[in-house]
Amino acid sequence: MKALLLTNRIPFPPNSGYPIVVYNTIKGLLNLGVEITLFSINPKKYQVDIEDIYDPLFEKINFHAVDLDTGVNVYGALLNIFSNQSYNVSRYYDEDAARLLAEILRENDFDIIQFEGLFVVPYLDVVKENSKAKVIYRAHNIEFDVWERIALTEKFTPRRSYLQFLARRLKSYETEQINRFHQVFAISEPDRQSILRFGSATALEVFPVALDFEKYVTDPSKTSFPTLFHLGAMDWRPNKEGLEWFLDEIWPDIEKLNSELRFYIAGKNMQQQFFEYDSDNLVVEGEVFDAIEFINSKAIMIVPLLSGSGMRVKIIEGMAMRKCVIATSMAAEGIRCEHGKDILIADTADEFYRAILQCITNPKKWKEIGENARKTVERDHDIKIIAERMLNIYQKLLTV
Repeated sequence: MKALLLTNRIPFPPNSGYPIVVYNTIKGLLNLGVEITLFSINPKKYQVDIEDIYDPLFEKINFHAVDLDTGVNVYGALLNIFSNQSYNVSRYYDEDAARLLAEILRENDFDIIQFEGLFVVPYLDVVKENSKAKVIYRAHNIEFDVWERIALTEKFTPRRSYLQFLARRLKSYETEQINRFHQVFAISEPDRQSILRFGSATALEVFPVALDFEKYVTDPSKTSFPTLFHLGAMDWRPNKEGLEWFLDEIWPDIEKLNSELRFYIAGKNMQQQFFEYDSDNLVVEGEVFDAIEFINSKAIMIVPLLSGSGMRVKIIEGMAMRKCVIATSMAAEGIRCEHGKDILIADTADEFYRAILQCITNPKKWKEIGENARKTVERDHDIKIIAERMLNIYQKLLTV
C-alpha cells in the first residue's frame, strides 16, 4: 500500500506535539509495510534544514518539502479582510508547492492521501485533480475552537474583535471542507463530538496520540524531589497565557510551601518575559536538548492550560514517564484519565495549591498516580495498536 501524508511542517525532529503525532504515525505505518511519501510545508517559523536530519526513519520514506514564509503580514492581513478566505489557512497555500504536489501525484499512484491538519487542506483541489486516491482528513484539533477560546481571554477590545473575526472565518472554512473527504480522523472523543455537531456526514473515527513506549524509560534514581516542571512550546498562545496565570496567581503562594521546592520551566521559543520570573526557586531553562531526560529528572508536571483544543501530547508523554500530572480540565480534555487515580485536575488557584501541597507532603501519592498514568497511556496510546487500526481503515476504504 502506498500512502502520501501532507503536513504543514516537517516532523523531524519529533520535538513537539504536531511533529510527534505525525512522526509516530509514519513509524507505525512503516512497521506494517506501508510505503510512505511525505510532502511537507517547511514554514519559516519552524524552519528545518533537511541536511541536518539524521534519523533512520527519514531514510525509509520518500520526502518532498517546500520552504514557505507563513508569517503574519500586516498588508496581507488587511487585504484578507476584504476577501472570503481564512487568513490563518491561506498563508499556507503556495503556487510553487501546488505545482510540485501535482507533479508528485502524476508520477505516483497512491492508495491513500492523508491531510495532517487543516493548514494543508488548501491543497485538496490539487489532489482531487491529479489523483484517484482515497483522501483522509486528520483533525489535530478543532482550529476555530482554539481561536474562539483565545478571543474570550483577550482583554484589548480591538484585538479581541479581530480574533473573533479570524475564528468565524476559520469556522466557515473548517465546516465547509470536512465533508469533502472519504474519512475523517479526530484526535479525541470531544473533538469527534465537535465535528459531528458542525455537520460532518463523513465516516469519523478517533485516533489519539500514539507513543512508542520503548522511548519512554524512567530512571527514578535521577528524579529530584521536591520539583515541579512545565514543558511546552512558548510561542503557542494558550501555553503562554496559562503559564502567565500560574506564575502570577498561584506560584507566589506555592513558593512559600517549602524552601527546597524548585519549579523548572522549559520549552521552545521561550519568551523573554518568563526569564524575568527567574529566582532561586524558579528556574527558566528555555529549550532543552532532551525532553524525555528533562521530564525524567523532575517529579510533578504542571499544565495550567486555559484554552486550546485537541490533545496535549506533553501530558501523554509525562504520563508515559510515570509523572504525576496536575492539569486543568481544559488541558486534560480528550485524555481518558480519572482525577485522583492517574492525574490530578485543578481549575482554580486554590485547587492547584491543594494538589501541589498534597504531592509535596505525600510523595507516595504522586508516585502511585504516576504508575497508574503509565498504565493508562499504555492502554490507550500504543503505537502498534493505533497503527494497525489505521491500516485496517485504509484497507476498508480501498474496497468501497
